[in-house]
Amino acid sequence: MTSSETLSGGIRPRPVVARLPRYAAGKPPIAVEGLTSYKLSSNENPLPPIPAVLEAIAGQTDFNRYPDPLSSKLRAALAEFLDIPAEDIVTGAGSLGALNQLLTTFAGQNDDGKADEVIYAWRSFEAYPISVGLVGAEGVQIPLTPDGRHDLDAMAAAVTVRTRVILLCTPNNPTGPILTAAETEQFIQAVPSDVVVVIDEAYQEFVRDDDAVDGIRLYRKYPNVIVLRTFSKAHGLAGLRVGYSVSSPELTQYLRVAATPFAVSQIAERAAIVSLQNYHQVVERVQSLVDERVRVTAGLRELGWFVPEAQGNFVWLGLGENSSEFAELAGTHALSVRAFGNEGVRVSIGEVEANTRFLELCANYTKPPRRS
Repeated sequence: MTSSETLSGGIRPRPVVARLPRYAAGKPPIAVEGLTSYKLSSNENPLPPIPAVLEAIAGQTDFNRYPDPLSSKLRAALAEFLDIPAEDIVTGAGSLGALNQLLTTFAGQNDDGKADEVIYAWRSFEAYPISVGLVGAEGVQIPLTPDGRHDLDAMAAAVTVRTRVILLCTPNNPTGPILTAAETEQFIQAVPSDVVVVIDEAYQEFVRDDDAVDGIRLYRKYPNVIVLRTFSKAHGLAGLRVGYSVSSPELTQYLRVAATPFAVSQIAERAAIVSLQNYHQVVERVQSLVDERVRVTAGLRELGWFVPEAQGNFVWLGLGENSSEFAELAGTHALSVRAFGNEGVRVSIGEVEANTRFLELCANYTKPPRRS
């Protein structure tokens, strides 16, 4: 540990903290004279919450009171919406909060001092190694296939007696492809039934592939499946931090013990409920973003760029060592995009003008990603 990581008085964090990567949020765009700046670096919904949500929370004033720690009204609304028992739902501060709760519950350091293993594809959601490390578990990263998909055969082969949790991200963030229903079910059947399989569906509402897995269907069939979903993306409530997990009562009974009390505020709960009640309006907005995603991916492919199958609200550019250069170039065009080291660049689907400017930038860039 460097001296800069030593706190005053010689206080040091746990050794694992120094080994963990730092979560890097998408940067805001820089101002460029004559151009409107657009942030395409955080997979945010560029559209605000639907009007009914804004109206419902505008007059809320009960913030001197703690929220319902069980989010009972939201769970009841979700139960009706998903046609599942409310008892099978555990809310959290976004799907990441729900993920942290389940990792705390099912993985970590054992009484014998040995760490559990958590298997996940890589590259995938960048919070995975941080969350896994903080609970004291050991992350097992399985490389993606060249087209940005989970290598489920390799993930199944990596299971050991120490494996406690497997994380499946679909559509995969940041690359974009989904897991199919058939391959996911085959995978679940191939791993031990005492291993928790997490299906992280943060971008589920943007999926248009008929073969895509439906986590809710598999949770109904397999007691070791936990589904993660969120209101951050499709519903445009990222700043309110409301997500949830769905699992069988055999698992939720333990998840409730580890759940952070009051994680979902009353304003977040109210917003989520009203958004569900007006879901047809959410669907319309999501479809407008899906239409833009289709336009962007088609435009990139017309330029000869290889783009993995995009089913979220973003596209992946496997630019390798040119990733930082491309991100900097985008910045000069008042666009912020998210570079991941020397691996690639993720670009969120944003406003129509932003997407058009992004395509124009790509049309003049001479080092496009090719299929490896």
